[in-house]
Amino acid sequence: MQGERRGALLVIGVLVVSAILGGIYGPSVRATSNDVNTLQDSVRSFTHVLSIVQKDYAIPIDTDHALYSGAIPGMLRVLDPHSSFFDPRAYANLREDQRGRYYGVGMTIVPRDNYTYVLSPFPGAPAFRAGIRPGDVIAAVEGKSTQGLSSSEVADMLKGPKGTVVHVTMKRVGYAENLNFTVTRDEIPKHSVDLDFDVKPGIGYIKLSGFNETTDTEMAAALKSLDATKLDGIVLDLRGNPGGLLNEAVAVSNMFLDKGQIIVSHHGRASAERTYPASTGNRGVTCPLVVIVNGGSASASEIVTGAIQDHDRGMVVGEQSFGKGLVQTVSGLSENTGLALTTARYYTPSGRLIQRDYKDISLYDYLYNHKNPPPTEVKLTDSGRQVTGGGGITPDVLVAPAKYNPFQESLLRREVFFAYPGGVGGFTTYFLGTRPEITKDFVVNESVMKTFHAYLDKEKIPYTENEIDENLGWIKREIRKEAFISIFGLTEGAKVELEDDVQLQKAIETLPQARALYENARKIVAQRGMDNVPQRQ
Repeated sequence: MQGERRGALLVIGVLVVSAILGGIYGPSVRATSNDVNTLQDSVRSFTHVLSIVQKDYAIPIDTDHALYSGAIPGMLRVLDPHSSFFDPRAYANLREDQRGRYYGVGMTIVPRDNYTYVLSPFPGAPAFRAGIRPGDVIAAVEGKSTQGLSSSEVADMLKGPKGTVVHVTMKRVGYAENLNFTVTRDEIPKHSVDLDFDVKPGIGYIKLSGFNETTDTEMAAALKSLDATKLDGIVLDLRGNPGGLLNEAVAVSNMFLDKGQIIVSHHGRASAERTYPASTGNRGVTCPLVVIVNGGSASASEIVTGAIQDHDRGMVVGEQSFGKGLVQTVSGLSENTGLALTTARYYTPSGRLIQRDYKDISLYDYLYNHKNPPPTEVKLTDSGRQVTGGGGITPDVLVAPAKYNPFQESLLRREVFFAYPGGVGGFTTYFLGTRPEITKDFVVNESVMKTFHAYLDKEKIPYTENEIDENLGWIKREIRKEAFISIFGLTEGAKVELEDDVQLQKAIETLPQARALYENARKIVAQRGMDNVPQRQ
């Protein structure tokens, strides 16, 4: 019976795929009697094999795992790297990401030394209001020990319906006994705009980490907060942004382009092309714009970047983007599972296909070890600049991020700076224990460095005075960053980290070029329009 039930689920999955294809491709995809017979034979074969495995395999099997992690993903993997199946947990996480909210206690947690630590409670969230602090160790949830559990497993234990209560036991440095917290779960927003502030006078910075259902609202609020219509320039940071909802990418692009300019188009094997123009336009946000991307910028990030680049609205700085130009339609299946099926490919305004080649390479290499392929096509921007397609977005200004040197790597491996109690690291915790008053004017002075030297000696961490001198600026920034995370939260720590960001500095330097590019493109487009106006003789 179990095998038949699993076989039935596979039938449902296949039927949903067929329904999606039918809805997209219409009359061009029809099932003949032979097709139906073949499908029925395939399902019967699968069910028969599954029943034999359940009955005769050497040890009992997890049928859910075999189906969710084997049969269905295997069927989809032969199509392309992005068609995928979501088991109940993955599908729930996907819907949280899309909605931009979940129900829980509101804090960032990280694994360390077989335990889960609180990196930072979200300001105003239930965990923050309950008194949970950075550096607390989550010892138990509802009396169940968390030792050895992954941070995602602990996160699942902390989530639950709005208004329900969860009991959390914490270990805190300086306290002999565990601390018990009763936290009432609430709606927790998953922000897509992580940062928006004036990185320099007159220059706004926006860090966008994803595209969910609240992204357009958050971006509009960020531009208003920055008073964007009066700025001398904006840096839009899309590094590490994996994408998300297409309509949100269109909405963000709309905030910078002129009304009517094409943002993106997509079409499938037999579907009509759909084009997305800027519906309202930038509403006065015409200051110079620079977009920063890297290998983690994908999908919706590339839609925004491609539209900005093709219309010469701004300059692109950083590294080659990921190269994902496939559009997935996500559908819910039975048993709280989901299916993401590639149904079309998207193209930038100039007609570029951003999708990178995925044939004849492993899924691992495609996702994690890819090399930038040679471009497969060359197109022109509004002003006539050449841009390439077929392998992600190539920045106008290529800038690699700064790399850690061997000494820096050795300190990071020993977790010297992290504000976690226990272990061999934890200078920040040690330091804050001696100097608890930290303001935003805090600087790492000679006295702090003397304490740092003493800590390295105490923990028997090898160093030379020359190594300290050569890395003094970096060490001071790491100490200040971790202190700010501990006292003020992740946002303030991130601002400190950006102070020496070479890609951000190059983006700021590129703003005058972005201004000249944008102004030149507008003149060319305007002249082109005049040339096309019929003249009276």
